[in-house]
Amino acid sequence: MDAPQEDADTRPSGAREDPDHPGWYSWVELDPDSFAAQTGKMIFRPDGPGRAVVRMFPEARHLNLGGSLHGGMVMSFIDMALFGGGRCAGMKRAHYVTLDLTTKFMGRGEAGKPLDAHVELVRQTRSLAFLQGVVKQDGAACYSFSGTLKKLRETT
Repeated sequence: MDAPQEDADTRPSGAREDPDHPGWYSWVELDPDSFAAQTGKMIFRPDGPGRAVVRMFPEARHLNLGGSLHGGMVMSFIDMALFGGGRCAGMKRAHYVTLDLTTKFMGRGEAGKPLDAHVELVRQTRSLAFLQGVVKQDGAACYSFSGTLKKLRETT
């Protein structure tokens, strides 16, 4: 299959409509001690066929010693955006793992302003999903990315 296919429900597994952001989904029951929870609240929504937007809200705890967003935190956010955004973009429901992720750092993100990952599902095969996108803050591109997810098994 070359083009992304939309399921009737493109909501990511474990996500619900976000009560504070109408039209967006969020993972509302993350274990607070999990690594995923350290990114903070993330919300996501479809943005047209094959596309989605994933937003996080950077805080001071996400900064590096130079006062900009820590690169490891940015890559963690992008990795999670591949899953939530990919699903909202029409990626088939299944259990995936990240096969590869390439990130280009084009600018400095800062705390206190939402960070938006614009995710595009480029192609999906039986076992792979190819995604790409750009992360923006205040409308300016800060990071670009491409990644591949491998489907391990179907989910219901």
